[in-house]
Amino acid sequence: MKSMIDRRLLGHFDWGIFFLIISLSIIGIINIYSATMIDNNGNLYEKQLIWFLIGFGFMTVITFINYIHLERFAYPIYILSIFLLLLTLIFGRTTSGATRWLNLGFVSFQPSEFAKLAIIIILAKYFNTIRIPLKGLSIKGLIWPSVLIFVPFILIAKQPDMGTAIIVFFIFASMVIFAKVRVKILTGIILASLPLIPIAWRFLKDYQKARLMSFLDPTLDPLGTGYHILQSKIAIGSGGVLGNGFTHGTQGQLRFLPEHHTDFIFSILAEEWGFIGSFTVIALYFSLILLGLNIAQNAKDRLGAFLAFGVSAMLLWHIAINIGMVTGMLPVVGVPLPFMSYGGSFLLTAMIGAGILANVSMRRFIF
Repeated sequence: MKSMIDRRLLGHFDWGIFFLIISLSIIGIINIYSATMIDNNGNLYEKQLIWFLIGFGFMTVITFINYIHLERFAYPIYILSIFLLLLTLIFGRTTSGATRWLNLGFVSFQPSEFAKLAIIIILAKYFNTIRIPLKGLSIKGLIWPSVLIFVPFILIAKQPDMGTAIIVFFIFASMVIFAKVRVKILTGIILASLPLIPIAWRFLKDYQKARLMSFLDPTLDPLGTGYHILQSKIAIGSGGVLGNGFTHGTQGQLRFLPEHHTDFIFSILAEEWGFIGSFTVIALYFSLILLGLNIAQNAKDRLGAFLAFGVSAMLLWHIAINIGMVTGMLPVVGVPLPFMSYGGSFLLTAMIGAGILANVSMRRFIF
């Protein structure tokens, strides 16, 4: 039986992926320290560092295990993720009206985060095993992947966690387009979906509707639903070109900015490090996404291409939505920033995804 780890990979180790991930994670830990140093839970940066080290271990292991095994275990991984999502709805911990955390006694985690990887793996398996016509996928070819995505989407939306549900949908849409779908079919789906928007509005929670209204005009409720985005804009704007200096931001240090160590960590970065710091981080993210897309384009097989593209899409949508959210260009939907926002579950998910990227990158040289 062939070993799961090929020693020839060491000669093709992808240092670029590891450099970018380590750089972004360290910047994140530094900013979490600044954001929480005067809080009662000022040791969060230490917890994030521990999660980073654990994540780094997972990333390294995933890098050297042949990604073909992900295809073999795609359905067990998918079924496990659905089972964990069901357990979360039944036994999960409810915080601020949302049931997203599953407590195992020794650790709490968000199964919805790991569901993103399960979805990428199951879709990569599906698109790798079917024959995709030159014209693109037909309606028939989209039925099964739509069913696969519908189940976790509904379970996540029921928590409710619309931010993660949106990411899940965008991952699906991105991978379908990457697989190639007929223009007529894609146009028809978009047109058919438009009348569903008013129906979807009726199913939103009151606070979700309020967030969308505040996105259109934050001044409608400046001390309520519009407070987050107004304070975030003040923080980003006050940073100027060079920033106010490490630990010298006002919105974060004086706790005017809510969720400053999670969803709004980019606002802390912009306030303390200014345009220069923000541009540097965005450049690192841009390099990571370009590298991921290049890996997908040059993968040695379709499975590797879909895995790399799926992970790249997951990271891209997180980055775009989070930065758009904190700058007021998109509604506040609670999407964290990869490698920088505080949270063990998402950091582990992102680093495992990075490990998959490195895995596909190195194995294109091994035949």
